[in-house]
Amino acid sequence: MPIRIANDLPVKKILEAENIFVMDEERAIGQDIRPLDILILNLMPLKEDTELQLLRSLSNTPLQVNITFIRTVSYEAKHTSLAHMERFYSEFDTVKHRKWDGLIITGAPVEKMEFEEVEYWKELTEIMDWSEKNVTSTIHICWGAQAGLYYRYGIPKYDLPEKLSGVYKHYTFHKRTPLVRGFDDSFLVPQSRYTGVDKEAIVQNPHLEIVSESKECGPYLIIGDEGKNIFVTGHPEYDTVTLDQEYKRDLKKGIHPAIPINYYPDDDPEQKPIKSWRCHANTLYTNWLNYYVYQQTPYDWR
Repeated sequence: MPIRIANDLPVKKILEAENIFVMDEERAIGQDIRPLDILILNLMPLKEDTELQLLRSLSNTPLQVNITFIRTVSYEAKHTSLAHMERFYSEFDTVKHRKWDGLIITGAPVEKMEFEEVEYWKELTEIMDWSEKNVTSTIHICWGAQAGLYYRYGIPKYDLPEKLSGVYKHYTFHKRTPLVRGFDDSFLVPQSRYTGVDKEAIVQNPHLEIVSESKECGPYLIIGDEGKNIFVTGHPEYDTVTLDQEYKRDLKKGIHPAIPINYYPDDDPEQKPIKSWRCHANTLYTNWLNYYVYQQTPYDWR
């Protein structure tokens, strides 16, 4: 997929070095097609890392996609420069007056807090309310999935006995469902969280359908209202070293974390981690863009 991003976005050079097709603004203007317009609400602390991870995963269909990053105004990023945020991120007020084909709401390191205690909760719920009439499909990731399930459908979260960290085997149901089309019977997904979602409450809700889960991690892919909302409780977009960085960060903090499951060769943190989930991640985002955005969105929103 040609991803259309700002010419001077720092991760553009990294994507090009990885042979990922990135289209600059000048070339995109010359193509007489209707591109998809996707918003990304990036709530992760390391903004540029998440930008790179998501853009990698959105780069594998022949569709042209215009990417716009948005940020909260009720909370100021502490780990990304103000100059970067002002140059490459828009405020919600500047994008809410038009229709969008897709929206991605990322995770955030606030899962131990009650939803209403999160500093930007009111702003996030405003965006979720707005998306119901102004976005064709929204995909929610990790804490973003928990927040969306709670706010949109009343599904509670609960504390896990210990942090879920590692790469876990997941399974698909209903293989005719477009979201999991092309998936293997089992596949691997990175998980990194302290909380889970109530499976029974999801099963009892007629608007929700679980299409993938893990024995250890619970529901993984949940479709709401036939694809209007999609919830991904793990981190398929993670880079090879992301769990390693989180593990070593927690060690430095004195948290004494467990070694991430099924991640390091021989469970040895001194060895280079193995990436075993890229194909699944690419297929997931490709299916979302194709079946739940491109095939559903109007050619002309007017």
